[in-house]
Amino acid sequence: MATEELKIGEISKPRFEFRTFGQDFDDAAFLMGRLSVPVPQKVWERESEEIYILSKANDLNNTKIRDGKMDIKTYVQTVQGMEQWNPLMKGEFPLSAAVLKNEVFSAFMVEAPVLDNAQYTYDEFIEMVKSHPQLQAVRVRKERYGYMVNNTICEVADVYINGAHVVSINSESTEIDDLVKTVNDLGLNGVENINYLQAIKRVIGWIDLPLAN
Repeated sequence: MATEELKIGEISKPRFEFRTFGQDFDDAAFLMGRLSVPVPQKVWERESEEIYILSKANDLNNTKIRDGKMDIKTYVQTVQGMEQWNPLMKGEFPLSAAVLKNEVFSAFMVEAPVLDNAQYTYDEFIEMVKSHPQLQAVRVRKERYGYMVNNTICEVADVYINGAHVVSINSESTEIDDLVKTVNDLGLNGVENINYLQAIKRVIGWIDLPLAN
């Protein structure tokens, strides 16, 4: 079976991902830059301001808001240490009460508050999150630098979680073998695979575990 040629920024079939977080991945980042093929200029450097909605009851659905749009991904499986995530829901504010109840709060795995209005703005939704005892909105700023190694989409990022600086490095692909090779080539074999949900919860103290370094 022919492997799929990935293109950064374009939709493909569901990908597997290796990602980790810590303070220092300079050696792996150096190798990533040297091993990378040329990538489109638009992904050389990217910055974004995002809000992640964390739930104490949920580690399976990853919810973030960027530019007034909500994106929820759900964990599918882990194969050879690589995590697969699929889109679960995409929406733009204002969101209807039905979507909030049946898709958003159900993804948080918590009971939805009373929703008397037909729809809710971003600010109204954030107020609901702030008043919910099991939810927390976390500000995440990303400065991302894109590469491509072994036909896997790669990235090094400076990530600021409520202002706390950590470094993330990742590789993703539809092909497990390409992903495993890239992790080995970057010297990341044996490093813990830590997704955004886990990393943010560790930084804000919801999970009593360190980052990878």
